[in-house]
Amino acid sequence: MDYHTIHGVNWCPYCLRLVKMKQKRIRCAVIGVGHLGKFHAEKYAQLPEAQLVAVVDQDLARAEELAEKYNCQALTDHTQLIGLVDAVSIVTPTQTHYDVAKFFLAHGIHSLIEKPITTTVSEADELIQIAKKNHCLIQVGHLERFNSAIIALHSILKTPRFIESHRIAPFTPRGADVNVVLDLMIHDIDLIRFLVDSPVRSIAANGAPILTNEIDIANARIEFENGCVANVTASRAGMKQERSMRIFQSDAYISIDLQEKTCSIYRKGKGEMFPGIPEINKETSTFPQSDAILAEISAFIHAIQTKTPSPVSGEAGKEALEIAARITEIVKGNIL
Repeated sequence: MDYHTIHGVNWCPYCLRLVKMKQKRIRCAVIGVGHLGKFHAEKYAQLPEAQLVAVVDQDLARAEELAEKYNCQALTDHTQLIGLVDAVSIVTPTQTHYDVAKFFLAHGIHSLIEKPITTTVSEADELIQIAKKNHCLIQVGHLERFNSAIIALHSILKTPRFIESHRIAPFTPRGADVNVVLDLMIHDIDLIRFLVDSPVRSIAANGAPILTNEIDIANARIEFENGCVANVTASRAGMKQERSMRIFQSDAYISIDLQEKTCSIYRKGKGEMFPGIPEINKETSTFPQSDAILAEISAFIHAIQTKTPSPVSGEAGKEALEIAARITEIVKGNIL
């Protein structure tokens, strides 16, 4: 069977699941088991190559409920994990990422840090240096990298010239600890930076607070040194959800619905729709509603076991944060 090699690991072309090799089990824990963290705990417990040792949360009752379900320890203090684990997921509020990750990385424990990696670029830089010094791995939780539509996109993507993305969602208090650029737009910033693979030349941006004192809606125009331009919109003041991306390259227009996992490709045909104007042929594919969190954690464990680079490295998380921070600064400068 032929496999797609994406993020440095192999993916089955039929189910888009990670192709795993038998290795020593990795002892794991989840720090913060709120809405997202409980799914991390579930996936570690599900994976045969991982052993869920503990869940940690300031709410002991919440931790105990999950610990009983997955037959592991419940703790309120993450410092008690030293000597018990090889790897952790840090799924705590963004403002705590730096301190918690610094502790584990300093002890040589591999860390999957939810996005954004930290609140400042300097904090991200420091974590990357600590990880290198202690020979451990950082992976950043940019989950859309593991969307089955994005994984399949690699077989058709060539050189993007223009990208437009929309990420619209109703307001939820869960992400309100940061502005919409760091909460929602950063997903698309990371994806676009990954797909374009070129340094940023310039950024223009605007936005406004709508429901909170922070930026709740924002739009950015990002120009890359290779000539590609991206127009990125994010809002957490919507009435419905939308996660879409449109990519234009020399031979095709590609429209992706990240939520429904569909991809439509428009190409010039051999016929004509008007004299001298080629017809446009459309091909639509629907991809498996795969488990992106499971794929993300599988890739994290795989990188640890095989001593290979993280599929979404600390450097990638820092670059996405750096662009998001520049957009935030520009938007705030434009708000009267």
